Amino acid sequence: MAEAQTEAPKKKKKMLIVIGKRKKAVARAFVHEGKGIIKINSTPIDLVQPNYAQMRLKEPVIIAGELAKRVDIDVRVSGGGVWGQTDASRTAIANALVQWTKDNKLKDMYTDYDRSLLVSDSRRTEPHKPSRSTAGPRRGKQQSKR
Repeated sequence: MAEAQTEAPKKKKKMLIVIGKRKKAVARAFVHEGKGIIKINSTPIDLVQPNYAQMRLKEPVIIAGELAKRVDIDVRVSGGGVWGQTDASRTAIANALVQWTKDNKLKDMYTDYDRSLLVSDSRRTEPHKPSRSTAGPRRGKQQSKR
């Protein structure tokens, strides 16, 4: 009759999720073994615009060198503006590479280059105050001397 099929259990791939933040932007980096492909919101890192943002996103990859070519990183970023998303993404990528490799030398190289690669910037915009909503949070009325 029918033979019982013996299937080997599928080996679960190792995956790591790392978060980076900047202002209102939050980036989640999903890391798994691969060929060094990095995507930001399903867009390859080489097609990211503007070019300066692309250069900033590539910084952690260039510093890591060969270590970055062993993993694929898929970054999903939302909230904030272009630069907040860029900085959140680069923090997530750098932290993902450090956590994946568990390499203290790489961590030191990132810290020496730019501490914001590993540490999310905690600064936030100051909320506007009542009755000055368009001028800004600290702007007062202009005073006349006479």
